[in-house]
Amino acid sequence: MDWFHGSLLSLFVIFVSLTLRFVFSKKKPTENLEPPGRTGWPFLGETLEFLSTGWNGHPEKFVFDRMARYSSNVFKTSLLGSEAAVFCGPAGNKFLFSNEYKLVRMWVPDSIKKLFPSKSSAAEEAMKMRKSFPVFLKPEALQRYIGVMDDITGKHFSTSWENHEIVAVYPLIKRFAFVIASRLFISVEDPDHIAKFAAPFDQLVSGIFSIPIDLPGTQFNKAIKASKHIRKELIDIIEQRESDLEKGKASPKQDVLSHMLVTNGDGEDAMTSSDIANKLIALLLGGHDTIASTCTSIVRYLAELPHIYEGVYKEQMEVAKSKGPGELLNWEDLQKMKYSWSVASEVLRLSPPFQGTFREALTDFTFNGFFIPKGWKIYWSTNGVHRNPEFFSDPLKFDPTRFEGGGPAPYTYVPFGGGARMCPGKEFARLEILVFMHHIVKRFRWQKTIPDEKIVVDPMPVPAKGLPVRLYPHKT
Repeated sequence: MDWFHGSLLSLFVIFVSLTLRFVFSKKKPTENLEPPGRTGWPFLGETLEFLSTGWNGHPEKFVFDRMARYSSNVFKTSLLGSEAAVFCGPAGNKFLFSNEYKLVRMWVPDSIKKLFPSKSSAAEEAMKMRKSFPVFLKPEALQRYIGVMDDITGKHFSTSWENHEIVAVYPLIKRFAFVIASRLFISVEDPDHIAKFAAPFDQLVSGIFSIPIDLPGTQFNKAIKASKHIRKELIDIIEQRESDLEKGKASPKQDVLSHMLVTNGDGEDAMTSSDIANKLIALLLGGHDTIASTCTSIVRYLAELPHIYEGVYKEQMEVAKSKGPGELLNWEDLQKMKYSWSVASEVLRLSPPFQGTFREALTDFTFNGFFIPKGWKIYWSTNGVHRNPEFFSDPLKFDPTRFEGGGPAPYTYVPFGGGARMCPGKEFARLEILVFMHHIVKRFRWQKTIPDEKIVVDPMPVPAKGLPVRLYPHKT
């Protein structure tokens, strides 16, 4: 019996041993392997490091450190309270852009919803917005904006730059860009009226990607208050416009606001004044803050790179000499600014206004051999391709010739996103940036007064001290 019990025990041990070896040696199916990486602290995840690299002026560090440690294509992390996969290369960009509304959709953190309260999801709001103003972004409409942009820009430089020895570039450009957005989107021209809701936009932008702690004095709390203030001012404008449209005092086609009101649905589909105000806030943010960041970066690079400035100056003076006294820029003039746009494109590569955006997985799927579960958040990174030597040789060198001929390889240059979610204001931004470049270089040369001024990304790249420059007007 001892032998029998001993044999049974031996068989049992062998069985358990083989079972354990089978369980632990058996690999998971490839489709169930999550991307490599770590999720960091509970709730916070790696959010603090993600944000702090931007605050320290090196937003690419978060991505490149993990690309080197885990994978050059995709890695796992936890951001803004959610598990996330970060897509780092052109294959990931192509996958996401090609599967918008199929496998993925736009996602914003719950904290953002406190800034833009709505009964619809962020993805639904984004789709509604795209339908609200396409007529104002068509080529024929954009051509009409050029004269308005040129007029506003000329007046801005005459009043705020000329006869000044030193100016702080970023605050001036923010004001200028906001005036253009206010004029073209909601037909507000009065400086005092604009000032009522222009200043709180700074607090709103700073709070969008801050730590979402709603306590007095925090960035996020200030952003909530700023959002409410802006919304109130816009609702007043909306209600006045509704009255003016009914009385025939306003045109249904004069701007985005009129178009939204005229095409608003009925019943449950109808947008409230608060809904329209939210869309206008998003439009004003995209229409001025991103352009202000880009134009400020252009001024910075042109100050640092005299040979690049010379190329832009030569091109812009050829355009200026072709114009009669008081004649405004037109569509044909902007088509001649090829080198200037290559310079702006290189600025957008090295200093994109957005470092990336979020998506949400609508279903389980596999990418690059890794399993992405439904509900995971996906962050695609501009720097993962823009500053990657695999796609741009000597990536930190400023070289506008990268955009000559066929330009960069597909999905490696993505400052405006791509696919169904390509920024609809891309061409609008191009026009405004080129008009700005035309005016500044034909008037001045300039020199930075703080040679090594820090660039802070919060959430867009901006100079910590506002980029003060000394102006040297051209002799006429």
